[in-house]
Amino acid sequence: MYYKEQLKKEKYAFDSEELRPYFKSENVIKGVFEVAKRLYGLTFNQLNDIQTWHKEVECFEVNNADGSHVGILYIDLFPRETKRSGAWMNALLENGLYKGKVRRPQVLFVASLTPSTDDKPSLLNYREVETIFHEFGHCLHGLLSDGKYQTTSGTNVFWDFVELPSQIMENWVGESEALKLFATHYETGEVIPDDLISKIKKSSNFGAGYLSLRQLSLGYLDMAWYTNLNKVDNVEEFERKATEKTQLFPSIPGMTVSNSFGHIFSGGYSAGYYSYKWAEVLDADAFEKFKEDGIFNKDTAQSFRDNILSKGSLKHPMQLYKAFRGREPQVEALLRRDDLIK
Repeated sequence: MYYKEQLKKEKYAFDSEELRPYFKSENVIKGVFEVAKRLYGLTFNQLNDIQTWHKEVECFEVNNADGSHVGILYIDLFPRETKRSGAWMNALLENGLYKGKVRRPQVLFVASLTPSTDDKPSLLNYREVETIFHEFGHCLHGLLSDGKYQTTSGTNVFWDFVELPSQIMENWVGESEALKLFATHYETGEVIPDDLISKIKKSSNFGAGYLSLRQLSLGYLDMAWYTNLNKVDNVEEFERKATEKTQLFPSIPGMTVSNSFGHIFSGGYSAGYYSYKWAEVLDADAFEKFKEDGIFNKDTAQSFRDNILSKGSLKHPMQLYKAFRGREPQVEALLRRDDLIK
């Protein structure tokens, strides 16, 4: 990764650290709220009288454009002792029946992003901004559910469908129209300049082909383990055969991936790691619809809300997707986004 970043700097004259001054965490949160408002008419009103588990946690009531209650959102962005690393969304209360009435959801977004210092506010890198939009997509999936029962509401969907609402949100981070809503210099207030946005776009697909092969390789390896019925005496040889279709470089003797592949042995992705790549196919194809109609087109957003975000697992994912897109997803959309085909 180090050498990749060095080559990226040389090739595009772009250091991603240049972006930090434009990504004050407070502004990024306001930005993702504004994107949700423009798409779905949602408003986020901070609640200061709600007891939380830490003073840094913020709580918001989420409402529709007509003022009707959607749910409650908790945001816990920064690292501290006893808090595990990473970023995730959880439902504290899921949408569904409770004592004869449908109870609206309460969800939380937890992360460990770059904190403030004595002389600077929290300034995020580009990947951290994508993380906020990603996890917020999961939050929307939980908040906008209209299901009657908890077990079929919100993010309780097929494992290879659950990442669509999150990954599609990352696309807005790369769009000038969305970036300029919140990316302002923390000292001067200057809106992020067009030349920096251009560099983001030009460098965003750097190494996309290799990264795609790596994800496919991990998916093949996962499936190989969970379809294998024989004893494995040599893990190194087992991996070589499982991933030979995607290997670009010679393997390093004695080095294996399986021994540390926590996702498929303890992380819930057993025989399901492919879902990461499949979700990319779905989100790229779905976002092309937004690009065709306008990234803040309200009719398209309403269709996505009605057919994807609100439905949970009331219908098979392919039925839901076709109701939104009018057809099955096409892998070419992902290849176009990654600049692997024209």
